[in-house]
Amino acid sequence: MIKPLIIDTREPEEFDQSHVEGALNLSAMRFMTGAIPEELCDISKDQQIILYCRSGQRSNTVMQILKSHGFTNLTNGINQQQVEQKLK
Repeated sequence: MIKPLIIDTREPEEFDQSHVEGALNLSAMRFMTGAIPEELCDISKDQQIILYCRSGQRSNTVMQILKSHGFTNLTNGINQQQVEQKLK
């Protein structure tokens, strides 16, 4: 089974303080241009992606942007603690 891609949509300073092990830090601001960050260009559209931030708001915004680009297997994990619980 392919491991899910975990994306932390918080700012780099927040990510540096604490994050889910193995998470990729792509802040929500990087998606605001309308383009998908280059780190995701070679990712399959049906790859499982779990997004999170602090409250679930930024990750939800990024999830909607990814959906508009054809990504289909998306989960808003809300925050670090909830994602870590799901991965146990």
